[in-house]
Amino acid sequence: MNMKASIFTAAPMAIVFAGLLPAADPQLLNLVMPDAKVMAGVNVDQAKASPFGQYVLVQVQAQSQNLQQLVTLTGFDPTQDLHELLMASNGVQPHPSSLVLARGTFDATKLQVAAQAGGATTMTYDGATIVIDPKGANGVAFLNGAIAVAGDLASVKAALDRQSVPTPPDAALLVQVNQLSTTEDAWAVSEIPPPAMKSGANPSGTPAIPWNAFQKITQGSGGVKFGAQIVMTANAQTATPADATGLAGILQFLANLGQMQGQQNPQAAAILKSLVVTASGNVVQISLSIPESQAEAAFQLKPNANASPKVRQPGRRL
Repeated sequence: MNMKASIFTAAPMAIVFAGLLPAADPQLLNLVMPDAKVMAGVNVDQAKASPFGQYVLVQVQAQSQNLQQLVTLTGFDPTQDLHELLMASNGVQPHPSSLVLARGTFDATKLQVAAQAGGATTMTYDGATIVIDPKGANGVAFLNGAIAVAGDLASVKAALDRQSVPTPPDAALLVQVNQLSTTEDAWAVSEIPPPAMKSGANPSGTPAIPWNAFQKITQGSGGVKFGAQIVMTANAQTATPADATGLAGILQFLANLGQMQGQQNPQAAAILKSLVVTASGNVVQISLSIPESQAEAAFQLKPNANASPKVRQPGRRL
């Protein structure tokens, strides 16, 4: 397993365990870049007590040998040691500034040793040790064993600078963040259009899909609420009511197309039956509600019968 992938992408693995998020952690928010345009948050604590969270947890632990190797090497188990995640980006292309901020329990010394064994280097900056990937592009810093800051090296350094002098993001963005993080279990908000979508081959006999309609979205937000019914909601704002009507039509068409292909993926087709898409003014509203048991059926990791644990000798690069 690539140690860079283990250290720098372990936090996003826990997104499937999103749970009740009372509010975004102010300590994490203080580290976000002031020009942030895209933010998302999840929390894993409450998910461990929910039926769906327990189900996913067991599935991942049973199937992921790489996860067990990560735990052995670093003492860090993302399914147990993460409590909250906050992701942020300024969305500037082609090289956006991005951060993944995590609140949890981190053995910084053991994580640093494991990363260095895989070719990483370290540097001290603003009183914190930054572990830098072998290419020198990305880094992760651990603050007081309770907060991890990961991202491109410049963004990590800037986040450390904001420990003493916080520079909050746009007030309007924070209003949305506070609202979503207190009502949803997992959430995301964007003040910029989505990236361009590439046109793919359409199923035989179906009309071409105008993917460029998604570029009419000027901003959007959404969230997930777990319970006996798993409820997903989203809002997409467009420049004009006509754009919203067109986008709603495309989304409904895609949902109908998915239901027509029920023989290939009956679980997805059943889920799409509850999708509701409406246009009100220049806003498209989307909602989807499925029973928790149905979500379990849709999320099943297939065991790899041919996989066997690989034992690596100490000192070899991972």
